[in-house]
Amino acid sequence: MAEDNFSDLGHIEAIKRLYEGTSYKPFSSQTFETKGQAYVCNRSRVFLEGIDFDLVYFPLKHLGYKCVTAVTGEIYADFSHPRTLSVVLGISAKLDFSHVSDLWKGIVTAAKEHGYENVGLDLVPSRNGLTISVSAAGEMSLLMERRRPKPASKDLLCISGSLGGAFFGFKLLERGLKKYDGGETPEDLEKHKMMVGSYLKPEINPSVVMQMEESDIVPSCGVLVTRGLSDAVKRISRETGLGAKVYAEKIPFEGNSFELGKEMDIDPVSAAMNGGEDYRLLFVVPILKMEKFRHDFQTFDIIGHLALPEAGTVLVSPDGVEFPLKAQGWNE
Repeated sequence: MAEDNFSDLGHIEAIKRLYEGTSYKPFSSQTFETKGQAYVCNRSRVFLEGIDFDLVYFPLKHLGYKCVTAVTGEIYADFSHPRTLSVVLGISAKLDFSHVSDLWKGIVTAAKEHGYENVGLDLVPSRNGLTISVSAAGEMSLLMERRRPKPASKDLLCISGSLGGAFFGFKLLERGLKKYDGGETPEDLEKHKMMVGSYLKPEINPSVVMQMEESDIVPSCGVLVTRGLSDAVKRISRETGLGAKVYAEKIPFEGNSFELGKEMDIDPVSAAMNGGEDYRLLFVVPILKMEKFRHDFQTFDIIGHLALPEAGTVLVSPDGVEFPLKAQGWNE
């Protein structure tokens, strides 16, 4: 059976075909009414082949899923509900329609999982490999926005899952690629599937915001951890105007992080603080909600707290030594 190609299908027909069987409609409006009762946030990300992903080992379905997860996580971090999604794919000549269809299937799977009402799509040519642009809009009731507490010293820093795994997964895939290019047989990654999976297909609980609303827990601030925990904590500090302390012994890791870290000469704590793409939610929860939060959200870990501004942003070692946090792209 001959492969469909874009020169035969054309721009409009290709988009129509990709929508078939998805329940979403092509070329529909990406707007939604708030009727004066909602707070609307918008987030966007661009992913570039060769910089953000390598198609040699990245399944296209996983890639589409991951791109939607990345922008949706930013919506959840703002304590909002996803509403509309817009995707633009820059397609190079090496990709045929079946490749783009696989990518689109991953996008649609994630969009449905997170409850997007509308998904827009456009296709444009690219000279420099695959480019994926994803934009999302989220909504929160004005009542909930007004209930946000003011952040205060001692409020809790709470993370939604283990850290550093995506960085290790990336390193494992890159090591396997080098072995393959060198004529060696790549290692079996089965025993490290959790770490590889956390890089290739990170997942976020689509009910997290709703569950917090039902538990009457409203974070004062939230960010998505995408460039390491240090960067995320510094963003929290910037938004709140307060300092922050993270305790190294409280950071959650995948089960074999330290064993793999020793093998690869990578400190798991450094991977968590300065790695990236873990896609974990970091919320600031009022300290008065600590017991209820611990009871209702056992998948989260409390890793530190806000502090007075003069404390700065620091990592506290098990023996109590404080190390100032540093993150790429930040100037003290």
